[in-house]
Amino acid sequence: MSNEPITLTAGDAEATVLPGNGGRIGGLRVGGTELLRQGERYGCFPMVPWCGRIRDGRFRDGAAVHRMPLNSPPHAIHGTARDGAWRTARVTADEAVITYDLADPWPYTGRVTQVIALGEDALTLTMSVETYDSSFPAQVGWHPWFNRTLDGVDAAIAFDPAWQEERGDDHLPTGNRVDPKPGPWDDCFGMPDGVDVTLTWPGRLELNVASREHWVVVYDEQEAAVCVEPQTGPPNGLNTLPRLVTPLEPLEATTTWSWRRL
Repeated sequence: MSNEPITLTAGDAEATVLPGNGGRIGGLRVGGTELLRQGERYGCFPMVPWCGRIRDGRFRDGAAVHRMPLNSPPHAIHGTARDGAWRTARVTADEAVITYDLADPWPYTGRVTQVIALGEDALTLTMSVETYDSSFPAQVGWHPWFNRTLDGVDAAIAFDPAWQEERGDDHLPTGNRVDPKPGPWDDCFGMPDGVDVTLTWPGRLELNVASREHWVVVYDEQEAAVCVEPQTGPPNGLNTLPRLVTPLEPLEATTTWSWRRL
């Protein structure tokens, strides 16, 4: 099937999926109100086969050292799949399944599948990485850009992490865990009971980002948007906390965004 834009609907919710632009969610409208920042590099893009930055673009797999392009010098950031065209496997009125085959510069073969399921009051995203060949370390996650302001009202962020990854001058975790500090943030947090972050636009909308995963990056250091990024490990995790994809065990993660009007 093609990689043309897809529109999903459920009640008064509408989502736009852009397989041809990195498999991202290009828009999410509730009652006609757009929740995601608009633009070619915004919306919500999948982070795969890694999340956040890899130190100096290098990661080790056994004795092999692999180098990824430095697209955020001096580091490599957010994976390769957001720069590629995904293919549409299946579409219904409220669900789309899209796939992406891992390719250069990633040194391993594998397939990423993303399922986007829209309900009247929730959007559920599920992503899996499979291989039928060599095992390899990987991460998956999502990078949504939620509009900071809806109808003139700014979002408030509420969450209760167990710790914050201390951030070095190079924007990477130092390996130390510290007590959560007040924002603004471009930081990774640990939530061992699962990601649970709520954005509230007072008098307008409450949106909860949830996942069974234990890691979330919150980025609100710019005016237009707030990013809440559930992921399977911390930044530089290919080196510090790798998750292995094997022919018998794919890597899979899910996040659900649920909302209610206020």
